Amino acid sequence: MWEITVIAKFAAAHAIREIGGGCENLHGHNWRIEVTLAAANLDERGLVVDFREVKRAVRRVMDELDHKYLNDLEFFARHGPTSENIAQYVFDGVSGGLGREDVRVVKVTAWESDTAAAGYLGPVGRG
Repeated sequence: MWEITVIAKFAAAHAIREIGGGCENLHGHNWRIEVTLAAANLDERGLVVDFREVKRAVRRVMDELDHKYLNDLEFFARHGPTSENIAQYVFDGVSGGLGREDVRVVKVTAWESDTAAAGYLGPVGRG
């Protein structure tokens, strides 16, 4: 099994409801997103997948989030704009954007600061 990771960034605002404290107020972060993909086999070029393909898929998702008020986006209005849900949103968006069944996203980590991150590994039982 091989894996590759790409890193992207976006800036956005959110307000986390019903947790108490300052994070309930409108505030923003410069998120750092790590997307890790895996494949059981390398392609004929010796690659899991061309980094350019992954970066294009990740960039499409980052463009949906960058400089937005996340609470206004449909997904986050339903699920809440937490780092955990951002990681899932990116995971699902990149998974659907690759168009490859032999390569899968295995983890997305959403860093909201240098010391705090949340990761998403996909649905339970995924394999």
